Amino acid sequence: MVNVIGLGYIGLPTALMLASHGVEVVGTDYNEALVKTLRAGKTTFQEKGLDELFASALAAGITFTGEYQVTDTYIVSVPTPYDPFSKKVDAKFVCAAVQEVLNVCPEGACVVIESTISPGTIDRFVRPLIAQSDKSVSLVHAPERIIPGNMVYELLHNNRTIGADDPAVGEKIKALYASFCRGQIVVTDIRTAEMTKVVENTFRAVNIAFANELAQICRHDGMDVQEIIRICNMHPRVNILQPGPGVGGHCISVDPWFLVGDYPALTAVTGAAMRVNAAMPEYVLGRIRDIMDETGITDPARVGLYGLTYKENVDDCRESPTLQLLECQKRHLAAPLKVYDPMVARDLVENQYHELDAFLRDVDLVVIMVGHNELKENMEKLAGKTVLDTRMVCTLPGVYRL
Repeated sequence: MVNVIGLGYIGLPTALMLASHGVEVVGTDYNEALVKTLRAGKTTFQEKGLDELFASALAAGITFTGEYQVTDTYIVSVPTPYDPFSKKVDAKFVCAAVQEVLNVCPEGACVVIESTISPGTIDRFVRPLIAQSDKSVSLVHAPERIIPGNMVYELLHNNRTIGADDPAVGEKIKALYASFCRGQIVVTDIRTAEMTKVVENTFRAVNIAFANELAQICRHDGMDVQEIIRICNMHPRVNILQPGPGVGGHCISVDPWFLVGDYPALTAVTGAAMRVNAAMPEYVLGRIRDIMDETGITDPARVGLYGLTYKENVDDCRESPTLQLLECQKRHLAAPLKVYDPMVARDLVENQYHELDAFLRDVDLVVIMVGHNELKENMEKLAGKTVLDTRMVCTLPGVYRL
């Protein structure tokens, strides 16, 4: 039996995927309300294919509890935030979960850390806990590589990395993930596995930052960044990404800071890239001000932000550029702008709407922060509005860009 610890955006799909492919699974989470919801047969967030996977896992016998189980294999999938000041990984949730595992696990159990962590985290934080416990357990790091909006498909098809002290243990855990994973599974050592996941997200963050910086350069000198990117990308060895209003989610906006925190003297490029991305929501706020001046819109209450989530067609708002923009407004003592997102049913911020037509009736300037399918399918409703499109999805004439 496998005990999956942490039933959030990564732990729950992993537990469901294992169970639906013949593995006995018990999911554990300290959040009583979450466990109660899962026991009632309901998922806790929206994700393409998740409800069907959930039904399959329930039929296979998966159970949910707040208690850690006595078993031989644990998968720890808990959050790993970073300290905003030092930029170092905050491993408190991983450490707490591992300690609870050590309190109940038998000798020889295998503890798989699936949470994204910085290189050396297991050496610095997890191994000392095991040494203090006097228990002999095997350690593995198996970072996930999936993205909200396509989790189920990517769990099945993405390649995976397994880092283990003992290659034989690595092969055992490889076989566990191979119960559902159709991609290539590479077995390596733990520090290499820790580093590869962080490097993957850092590579993406740096490339996004270049596109965002390019957008600002072009805006400063009156050039069309989209035309420049289009032409440059015709070169066979150039692939410039699209600029956007910032970076959100719990991977690209967080993981590269781990390197900056651990290697401050060696991460000039990474640190600069992260600062460029972090400044984009305030840049968007400046664009809103400039467009208001140009169009004669004087009342900020007539400005609305379309989109609260960090990317399209998901309900995940973690580190979203819209929330960052609203926080920037708050620092300037400004009243929050109107906000609408079809994917966010709960009241998350002030001045939040839950119906598109009502939102559009009350605003003159629409800022597209997220390109949800709902908007793409109703683009004609923006006719007559002033539009700032930060996502390159609006096809109407006269649209403002970053």
